[in-house]
Amino acid sequence: MAAVVYLNFDGVAEQAIEFYSEALSTSEVKKVKFNDIPQDPNYPLPENELNMIMESALAFEGGKIMMSDVLPSMKRITGEVVHGNNVLISLVMDDKQKLQEYFNHLSDGGQVIMPLGDVPWSSCFGMLVDKFGVSWKFNSDADLFLDRVIANKK
Repeated sequence: MAAVVYLNFDGVAEQAIEFYSEALSTSEVKKVKFNDIPQDPNYPLPENELNMIMESALAFEGGKIMMSDVLPSMKRITGEVVHGNNVLISLVMDDKQKLQEYFNHLSDGGQVIMPLGDVPWSSCFGMLVDKFGVSWKFNSDADLFLDRVIANKK
């Protein structure tokens, strides 16, 4: 079973889907809005919520990111959506050119925390926060680093 990153947004999921789809050159985009499914006539959603994203999935490079909007009418149950550092997506791959491409696209409108570069634990590592407040980590050698440190502890 693979772990999947799931992001919640405050009414901007459709914009995030477009941004991430382009930035990551996704191979497949699936999205369902609340108005795409039958509504319960006893609990109809307000008009402003019907066009929000109920569920979506972006497939790229063997990975997947899922996301949705948190409806204003559900926030008393789910709580407010908060931008912060509680979610971080880590892209780990050997292809440094592809890492650079993703880094460049995702940094558009965001903030680079650490530019991609050679560091003691990786030959290609960097961090950024994108324009939606999501933190990203890029690493070409994560498994090599982990294996080396663990082997040296024995």
